[in-house]
Amino acid sequence: MVWISSAGLTGRMNEHPILVTGGTGKSGSRVVSMLRNKGVRVRVGSRSGEPPFDWTDRNTWDAALESVEKVYVVPFDGEVLTRPFVQRCQERGVRRLVLLSGRGIDVPGYAGENSAAGKTHVDGEAAVRACRLEWTILRPAWFAQNFSEGFFLDAVRSGELRLPASHGAVTFIDAEDIAAVAVTALTENGHAGMTYELSGPRAVTIAEAAATISQATGRTVRYVPISPEDFVAELVAQGWPQRAAEDYADSVGPIRRGMDSHISDGVQRALGHPPRDFSDFARNAAAAGSWPS
Repeated sequence: MVWISSAGLTGRMNEHPILVTGGTGKSGSRVVSMLRNKGVRVRVGSRSGEPPFDWTDRNTWDAALESVEKVYVVPFDGEVLTRPFVQRCQERGVRRLVLLSGRGIDVPGYAGENSAAGKTHVDGEAAVRACRLEWTILRPAWFAQNFSEGFFLDAVRSGELRLPASHGAVTFIDAEDIAAVAVTALTENGHAGMTYELSGPRAVTIAEAAATISQATGRTVRYVPISPEDFVAELVAQGWPQRAAEDYADSVGPIRRGMDSHISDGVQRALGHPPRDFSDFARNAAAAGSWPS
């Protein structure tokens, strides 16, 4: 049995909370859980949080930042709000910040010229690098959880992934690894000024990903490569706005162009061990009931 002195408990209770924006999302929710498991006070930054945090309502920012010294920033895609938020963090006494950015930010031709998410990350990184805080930037590859919690979930459940990815491969990163790096950078020293490029240990094509999920679930999931034009047309026919459908197709473009297959060493550098494999993710997601068997 481990005994904790009353002084130790009091010290924990008096610690400044860590604000996690996007605290209910794929990486943020995991950061919240890991911090709480470490006994760290957490403030969940979301519209349903206490106090509420809304990226689009700057009147909510100050209450969310009250007594906060460390922040995990998950930007609001499509808007250039990271810069003013970082400035407010400085004014409110925050001293450490971990920014979730994206792969390919400084790679010519990676994102389309009209990529809303790309503009968000480019300006956000520039703002963070210029600030006075201890900062760490995370640049993850595609989340493996996009198959179980995000973009591809409905397609996986239907049994058919129709994407304009051709035969390109991706070093999918497990959100658990992203969160673990974020928590380490938030709670330990030695990560200030670091940019961690995060990926899984190997490149996986969409067809291979579908086959791995099929094996994990015992049901067939197949990949059907289609052209960007047909992909956009299908989404519009399903009720998507034209611009949103085009943005989705553009986001898949780097896979098709072979720009997402490289392995990055950020997980190893930050945590001292290799990242999880896609097959591990698929088995865990199947066991958790993410997909019908």
